[in-house]
Amino acid sequence: MMPGDDAGLLTVSDVREFFRAALARALEQQHLRVKDHTAHYVVNLLAMFARTDALFEPRPGGAQLKPLAMLLAEALETHSAEHRFRTLQRLGDVALFVSGFLASGFPRRLVDIDYHIAMGGRAYGALAQTAPRGPRRALAAVFAELEDKFQPIVNALNDISDSATRHSQRDVLRLYDLWHRTGSRRARRLLIRLGIKPPDPGGSAH
Repeated sequence: MMPGDDAGLLTVSDVREFFRAALARALEQQHLRVKDHTAHYVVNLLAMFARTDALFEPRPGGAQLKPLAMLLAEALETHSAEHRFRTLQRLGDVALFVSGFLASGFPRRLVDIDYHIAMGGRAYGALAQTAPRGPRRALAAVFAELEDKFQPIVNALNDISDSATRHSQRDVLRLYDLWHRTGSRRARRLLIRLGIKPPDPGGSAH
């Protein structure tokens, strides 16, 4: 899908459609097979974090990512099983997304990406062991596969990120978020140049 190539335009009314197709292509390129439920989970995760307010947390100095170590400490210290589950899930999801889409922002050291991969995999592994004993037991297989294939899935997400030529995937997500919230025609034009064609909302020009 090349920017400016009309034949490669993907019309999407929901960002999930874009990520579903992009993930399927990336998994095929990586010769990686995952269960349908796992692919569905990853697509929903990507669509959720397409909204920047879902990924970053408000802080006095501006929106920031909560450090993984802080999330882990929060999960270990809580006495609530529900809060522990949610916090570990947040840790795994953020680690997977950051490793797959924002790794280019890391310093020139492998320790950062390796740290995120290790933390995310362990979080999903803990969830896989916990889920069978609760109402979320249907997710146990998903979390187990995410733990087992964390690195290959990260590689697939890297492929999706790399497909946004001359723009970081974070830029693409911001453009889509801006278009979705405001109907910005400028954002829509830039998305089309990147090979993503959202429907024209017919709103006012921005």
